[in-house]
Amino acid sequence: MTDPVAKLPSELDQLPDRDPEETAEWAASLDAVTKAAGPHRAAYLMRRSLQHAEGAGIALPKLLESDYVNTIPTSAEPEFDGDLEMESKITAWNRWNAAAMVTRGARYGVGGHIATFASAAWLYETGFNHFFRGKEGDGSGDQLYIQGHASPGIYARAFLDGRLSEQQLDNFRQESGGDGLPSYPHPRRLPWLWEFPTVSMGLGPLSAIYQARFNRYLTNRKIKDTSNSHVWAFLGDGEMDEPESTAALALAAREQLDNLTFVINCNLQRLDGPVRANFRVVQELEGAFRGAGWNVVKTLWGNAWDELFQLDTTGALIRRLREVPDAQFQTYATRDVAYIREHFFGAEPALVELAKLLSDAKIAECFYSSRGGHEARKVYAAYRAALEHKGAPTVILAQTVKGYTLGKGFESKNANHQMKKLSIDEFKGMRELLGLPIPDSAFEDGLVPYGHPGADSPEVRYLQERRAALGGPAPARRVHAVALPQPEERAFKALYKGSGKQEMATTMAFVRLVKDLMRDKETGRRWVPIVPDEARTFGMESLFPSAGIYSPLGQTYEPVDRDQLMYYKEAKDGQILNEGITEAGAMADFIAAASSYATHGETMIPFYIFYSMFGWQRTGDQMWQLADQLGKGFIVGATAGRTTLTGEGLQHADGHSHLIASTNPASLNYDPAFAYEIAVIVKDGLRRMYGPDAEDVFYYLTVYNEPKQQPAMPEGVEEGIVKGLYRFKEGTPAEADAPRLQLLGSGTAIHWVLEAQELLAADWGVTADVWSATSWGELRRDALESDEALLRGEERVPYVTQALSGAPGPVLAVSDWMRAVPDSISQWVEQDWSSLGTDGFGLSDTRAGARRHFGVDAQSVTVAALAQLARRGEIPASKVKEAREKYGM
Repeated sequence: MTDPVAKLPSELDQLPDRDPEETAEWAASLDAVTKAAGPHRAAYLMRRSLQHAEGAGIALPKLLESDYVNTIPTSAEPEFDGDLEMESKITAWNRWNAAAMVTRGARYGVGGHIATFASAAWLYETGFNHFFRGKEGDGSGDQLYIQGHASPGIYARAFLDGRLSEQQLDNFRQESGGDGLPSYPHPRRLPWLWEFPTVSMGLGPLSAIYQARFNRYLTNRKIKDTSNSHVWAFLGDGEMDEPESTAALALAAREQLDNLTFVINCNLQRLDGPVRANFRVVQELEGAFRGAGWNVVKTLWGNAWDELFQLDTTGALIRRLREVPDAQFQTYATRDVAYIREHFFGAEPALVELAKLLSDAKIAECFYSSRGGHEARKVYAAYRAALEHKGAPTVILAQTVKGYTLGKGFESKNANHQMKKLSIDEFKGMRELLGLPIPDSAFEDGLVPYGHPGADSPEVRYLQERRAALGGPAPARRVHAVALPQPEERAFKALYKGSGKQEMATTMAFVRLVKDLMRDKETGRRWVPIVPDEARTFGMESLFPSAGIYSPLGQTYEPVDRDQLMYYKEAKDGQILNEGITEAGAMADFIAAASSYATHGETMIPFYIFYSMFGWQRTGDQMWQLADQLGKGFIVGATAGRTTLTGEGLQHADGHSHLIASTNPASLNYDPAFAYEIAVIVKDGLRRMYGPDAEDVFYYLTVYNEPKQQPAMPEGVEEGIVKGLYRFKEGTPAEADAPRLQLLGSGTAIHWVLEAQELLAADWGVTADVWSATSWGELRRDALESDEALLRGEERVPYVTQALSGAPGPVLAVSDWMRAVPDSISQWVEQDWSSLGTDGFGLSDTRAGARRHFGVDAQSVTVAALAQLARRGEIPASKVKEAREKYGM
């Protein structure tokens, strides 16, 4: 007989076989079993052998998939630590009130989602009663990432607990009156309850991984012992298609984050249909997670299936479950028993015989409702297994029915995500199913009533006692505001005095400032430097030996540059989070650090430095997540602007991040030109974010990689720097009646403007005052606030109007950003306004070539200034033409 394996090349062909005869005997035995008992028996024996080898400590590659059955059999389930009957009553009230809240809200057309929580109710209730640690016990408690569409169920439980009123439930999705509930988990809108915004799907799982990792970071750096904190992320199987959902699985396994559990609600449906219509999403997810190094616990079937598995002496049932696609299984949950007998059990004779032993009621129970995610004991066993597993994170794949207990009109229907209400008759049917004591008279006004057993009922007492034992209410967000002292002035003064004749890029100035601030005795250890990659590009290599790069393993190798002054040093207590090529991961780091003041009661000062093009454009959704989570810190877009990054071209040339950043109300955006401006902005940022009157904002600074001499700080400019505009250099008129104008420049554009000031004076007899516009965004924010004040009857003049009031001539604003950025303040400037910017796609060139291409170099600024004056009739139009020819334009 020809050995079929011999035909296929394998990595085993490269290994020496010291006993080919023994190897042939094993292969022959397998062939014999296959011939005598069939391939399924042979496969079973192989898997048993692998399981035995693993138990004996023999190192072998793991299989990525197991059969479509529960990981923990009923016989191995731990004793249930609770009153199941009582918890069933609590869950029934929560199901009812979640559906009632959304249905009542449908009167106002505000919508809501019912089916997600209906499928996941036991996944949450089991956790709340037995596992989720609150913030009133030891440590920080657990961190809960709640699936966004399940929020009605969480509100329902808070109502039962007395934390929410009926009026608040009736204001679900109606927040403008001040006593409403946000549609999804939003800390900014309901900051005492929600910790993490999760409904931008995919960001929850990514953030949960980095939150678990940051917990370890705090412990290893001896800032806070977080060893009792566990991160629970509740996710949908459809959500796992988002690339962010699985982007960091390997990191979690690599760093052995056994303080992390993913609970994936596998109801087999996404928003508009099956997640894997022709495939099996549970098996796919199992392979992905197991391959990444996670511990996988499948909780698929309820107790009703035990009888079926015991009757399956041939393995036919297991094989059938493994081959049925998800969409077909969804159909089984909606069809009659006769259909299931024909289409499921009729697939092969052994199943037909098995089905003869089953009553219609048993088949209906198995296929309509008996899922692992709907049974508290199954969920309890999975959670206990997750907490007891050490050395790797755990994912629980819990199968449920979407819309469970909502009736046949909802359960497993493709449209159930969009269905916003139940009829009165459907509620009455749900009442009977759940066994709730709600009389028909409660429906007389045509509205479904809320249900509550009473504040002193056994159900509420049980719920509250359970939460008290676990450390208080959950979910919950607690802020223990402790202002940080201002750092010593020495670090800032180093930048105030300028660089003398030495040239220094503003990127380097920022890094130098932070390096000095990290030495501060009081606050230095609270800085969290974060970089996705290319730390050396940003001049951060000087931090490597002194601060160290965080690694939970320390440094297990000798670095190749060990003999150099700035060698690559990893340490278990390292301060730098150097993430490699993952801006999304770095932002997740930042969010965890930026909200640590609430999550752990430990204020940290993160700064995240990156290519500016790969910030708001690439991870802008996470910037909004940061704002939603009330995070604080410094986001630094380095190598900023459209023209400063020589040679890189379109994909690296950022001329628009300030425009995108301006859309976020929590982001304070600055484009400093000089080192001293950076010092003033950072100092004020530390006050605003971490001082006694701390604000829930974060800073976006853009810095440049273009070396320039850094001037010393003029006197009295601090207020203008913070507010966004001050006059940096006043022009000296050549003649008393010389034409005059105002040149505004931000960031690196200040240097083109200063050169243009000289050209205008020397070549054309025109006087220009130069202003440094440190923040177009803050100027606009102040102006908008002034407009709002006028609507309230308050007289208030915008700062930009005040600053430029009376300044002679027109205004020309110049930046390395698209013109919409400076133009955002034009309506509040009383002078004639014009702007220059870098609209369009970037390109590869020298700085000079790129600036000439976009028309923002000094010569272009000069010509544009002359054109403004010519339009006003202050100089002849011929001078504009003459200037173009003179400068080769």
